[in-house]
Amino acid sequence: MARPLDHDKRVELLGRVVEYIGTHGLDDLTLRPLAAELGTSSRMLIYYFDSRENLIVQALTSQRPAFAEMFGNVDTADQLENRLLELWKSMSEGNDAVSSRILMQVIGIASIKSGVIADFARDSIRALTDALAGAMARCGMDSTTAYAHATTVGAGFRGLLLDHFTTGDFERTDAAAVLIFRAAAQACSIRG
Repeated sequence: MARPLDHDKRVELLGRVVEYIGTHGLDDLTLRPLAAELGTSSRMLIYYFDSRENLIVQALTSQRPAFAEMFGNVDTADQLENRLLELWKSMSEGNDAVSSRILMQVIGIASIKSGVIADFARDSIRALTDALAGAMARCGMDSTTAYAHATTVGAGFRGLLLDHFTTGDFERTDAAAVLIFRAAAQACSIRG
């Protein structure tokens, strides 16, 4: 009979996997060096997570911001702008910066490969788009317009994160983020 999973150990491993990927990247991630760094075996990682891809997805899922909760009570343009700025700060330099760097890698991989990693990338994009569209609709936009604006803001957000992490030009990318978020709020104000 199989030994039951130690859920506390699993949660600890997920956090450490995110740290490892944040330092070493995804491009040549293999289980053996990862397991050695974590003080376990590749066999145990497979036991806990089934595959390398599931391990990556579960680690990222444990770190993904709760977009629906973050934007769930937003119903004014000012609230939208403020929440977007909070998310930007968290994902670009705050608690979620390591996960955000990894997410940018995952989105790049998803653009050329299918599988659970690509599914995770699409789900992440959809989660942010849905949350933003819901907030924009509550600000007074019709749903079609809200989804178009949410798609634009989300794409701008991801593009600026990629620029931010790639160039290290934080002042420029922060200023650009403010412009995008202000434009989104103004679009809500006009509609609402």
